[in-house]
Amino acid sequence: MKELILNYTREDLESKVKPKFRAKQIYNWIYHKRVDSFLDMKNIPQNLREELNEKYTIYSSQIVSKQISKDGSIKYLFKLHDGHTVEAVLLLMKDTQYNEDGSVKHLQKFTVCVSSQVGCKVGCAFCLTAKGGFIRDLEAGEIVEQILQIYKDNNIDSNRRVNIVYMGMGEPLDNLVNLTKAIKVFSEQDGLAISTQRQTVSTSGLSSKIEKLAKLDLGINLAISLHAVDDELRQKLMPINKAYNIASIMEAVRNFPINLRKKVMFEYLIIKDINDDLESAKKLVKLLNGIPSKVNLIYFNPYEGSPFKRPTQEDVKKFQKYLLDKGVICTIRESKGLDISAACGQLREQNF
Repeated sequence: MKELILNYTREDLESKVKPKFRAKQIYNWIYHKRVDSFLDMKNIPQNLREELNEKYTIYSSQIVSKQISKDGSIKYLFKLHDGHTVEAVLLLMKDTQYNEDGSVKHLQKFTVCVSSQVGCKVGCAFCLTAKGGFIRDLEAGEIVEQILQIYKDNNIDSNRRVNIVYMGMGEPLDNLVNLTKAIKVFSEQDGLAISTQRQTVSTSGLSSKIEKLAKLDLGINLAISLHAVDDELRQKLMPINKAYNIASIMEAVRNFPINLRKKVMFEYLIIKDINDDLESAKKLVKLLNGIPSKVNLIYFNPYEGSPFKRPTQEDVKKFQKYLLDKGVICTIRESKGLDISAACGQLREQNF
């Protein structure tokens, strides 16, 4: 089987091809001109093109279906080289805005939610992804090509800077080596040049892996899927809490290098009659004391067979007001793509 060239940073590629400047040319063909074949790289000598074509492939997956939400979000189903599937979502955060004369005032703003594993080991009680179990980690290039294929499908210019959130299928920190490589590939100046400041890693709280990520000091944003304020409830919702309790997560977060203009994001999934009361809000404020943080309140997204229910808007608003009154930055995340099962916790491996 041919190796996926998207696994390589430019430095990696420089060690594979000679002379070194060919790596920059190859990067330009892949990430800017978006060719599907090495044979189309016209300024590369033919013998090198043929050698690349024999050893490597540019893409190893294909888009097999996509669903478009009424809010403009698009969910993609990718078939991988081994027949397994993963999902990724293009989220339209802001539409194009125009001046009175018809000229463009602000271009569309996109966020892409990518997967890092086929399935997931964490087994959160509220998440649909975990129901199929864990299959395997994605290679760095398999993470990268989700973005690249979405760029191509939507004719997004290579110079546009999208935001990347590692919040799709899988626990990103369970696949730390490939995640780290993907982050570096995305940020390559000769490639898509997506700054690490535009990349957010969301984790269920693997404190030892948070510490490893901290030591790498990549400049990425960190999001913690907290969802509960005491170990007893969190362990029921997230069995992984037995290995990584709340105290260990908070300790790891306090030592995480954060840009002075940024904050650690805490994701708090609100489930009706489970964690939507003001006593929980009070405990959350205490828990976050001293951490530069922002809380994202997320409505539980129901799916068939789930024992949990979506909270009322009134209760979520009360929860938010309590946090804001205590000086905690808090937003209510709009569930994008809910009508196509593309919202948080709804992505899964599918048959087709």
